[in-house]
Amino acid sequence: MRILELLAKKRDGGELSAEELSEFIAGCVSGNLPDYQISAMLMAICIRGMTPRETAALTLAMAKSGETVDLSSIPGVKVDKHSTGGVGDKTTLIALPLAASLGAHAAKMSGRGLGFTGGTLDKLESIPGFRTDLSREEFLGVVRRVGVSVIGQSGNLDPADKKLYALRDVTGTVESLPLIASSIMSKKLASGADAILLDVKTGSGAFMKDFSDSLALAQAMVSIGAHAGRKTVALLTDMDAPLGRAAGNALEVAEACRTLQGQGPEDLTALCVTLAAELVRFSSGAPLSDCRARVQEALQSGAGFRKLCEMVKAQGGDVRALLDPSRLPQAAAQDVFTADRDGFLFHMDTQACGLAAAQLGAGREKLGDAVDPGAGLLFEKKPGAYVRKGEPLVRLYGKDAASCRAAKERLAAAIELRETPPKPRPLVFARVTADGVEKFF
Repeated sequence: MRILELLAKKRDGGELSAEELSEFIAGCVSGNLPDYQISAMLMAICIRGMTPRETAALTLAMAKSGETVDLSSIPGVKVDKHSTGGVGDKTTLIALPLAASLGAHAAKMSGRGLGFTGGTLDKLESIPGFRTDLSREEFLGVVRRVGVSVIGQSGNLDPADKKLYALRDVTGTVESLPLIASSIMSKKLASGADAILLDVKTGSGAFMKDFSDSLALAQAMVSIGAHAGRKTVALLTDMDAPLGRAAGNALEVAEACRTLQGQGPEDLTALCVTLAAELVRFSSGAPLSDCRARVQEALQSGAGFRKLCEMVKAQGGDVRALLDPSRLPQAAAQDVFTADRDGFLFHMDTQACGLAAAQLGAGREKLGDAVDPGAGLLFEKKPGAYVRKGEPLVRLYGKDAASCRAAKERLAAAIELRETPPKPRPLVFARVTADGVEKFF
């Protein structure tokens, strides 16, 4: 390999060809390239950036670096959804069953939570008996029969990303937009879906906190999807406050069930209807307004909830826990955080709220850490609400009393009361497709 030439070319701002990037990724996976040379390339990319063509070529090379999933045995258009993460984001548990109840086929490989973001697998595994380790054939069979399945990622899916991410984490190159986009999209492409919906968060609880950064990431990922021949749409959605009321694995499962039965929080319900409509549009080709109306009907009729129950049963889970949340794991300790004065709830530092949930046992500092499935937060009030001194703002569910005390201290610094209400924020800021950006504010 001409690794020194490639390093010099990127260092000087040159554009690497698809062949050169494929050669680089092959060297990463085979072990022929030492970590210091891979790290040098990552730093050069971080400093110099990449063109859209380079980013797409890098992503495709990463997607092909290991196993890829063949979904051809599943009829129709196969859809997938990805969220960039946030606090209380249980939309997969709601939007995918809604879409599947209307004929979509959703085959999703998901991940676990890290830091202040919750992982879909952690939420599902709080359901007694639920299996996320299905074999490939079991996975495909559930999608064919039920229309939706969520499992963990294969051990050899996108090994290039595992290698590059580990080095990015220790070389100060995590924030590089081309590397973020290629990391997300390479796994989506390797997972085999025909159409990909991206929920890109923005705000204090998002990885990208600034709107312009979130928009740039959405555009980069949509561009990659277009280069790869996959239908791709990105929605920029709000994460300046926790989504819904619950943050914590079993708490979020219970809230997802209530939402699918028409009793969910307004913001969570509205966003899930929007996401599910996009997925139905992928699979049916119908106008988005028609798809939205059909999703609303599926929500009101309970068809989405019945589909979630089907998936849980097919993957070994105890459906009784969906009907009776008391069968879900319960926290050992409880506490309540109250308002210290009258005023409007002006702002919640959402990342800090997520870290408080993690302190209670709902999250992990590093992969492999255990989580307490019953731990988390229930937000009694959201930004814009007027509260009286002593009113409950957040209910805490922790592994012990000490974790509750520590989480309350973090919440005290995260929640701001003022005499005036905040300006309302849109739930969806923009819709990004290969044709451009449609803003909603």
